Amino acid sequence: MAIRIIEYQEQYTSQLVELILGIQVGEYGLATNLEAQPDLLQIPEFYQVNHGNFWLALDDEKVVGTISLKIFSPTQGPLRKMFVADGYRGAPHKIAQQLFERLRATAKQQQLTTIYLGTTDKYLAAHRFYEKNGFTLMNKTQLPEEFPIVLVDDRFYRLDII
Repeated sequence: MAIRIIEYQEQYTSQLVELILGIQVGEYGLATNLEAQPDLLQIPEFYQVNHGNFWLALDDEKVVGTISLKIFSPTQGPLRKMFVADGYRGAPHKIAQQLFERLRATAKQQQLTTIYLGTTDKYLAAHRFYEKNGFTLMNKTQLPEEFPIVLVDDRFYRLDII
């Protein structure tokens, strides 16, 4: 099985929506839906502007992971929509790490100094992943004014890019 990381392509929209909502609602019981996340149907206009991007991890033609970087200032942007399908998490695939490395390389290329992220306290494995990759927990009041807060997010992190 060869996992490929690609930039978003429209033909994968329904699969990525199914993956993300399946994890948010089906797996974690979050009170959200597609209507609360219109960005999922507007990826080029929402994420792939101002040097941001949205990436997919594919197993053949099946979407098994997602991640995005939405740049909101010359030096800052949030990591958003990081999801990996059950059965593809951790070893041996390391899809989350592959997706994150693609995002970090883009952040460095764009000369960002800080990446922020918001998440829910329910994503315990994600917290460990973020902390292992250098993110530090921060208070919501310390977020930049431009940070796009999502209603289900109650835990916030920052990563200083060197």
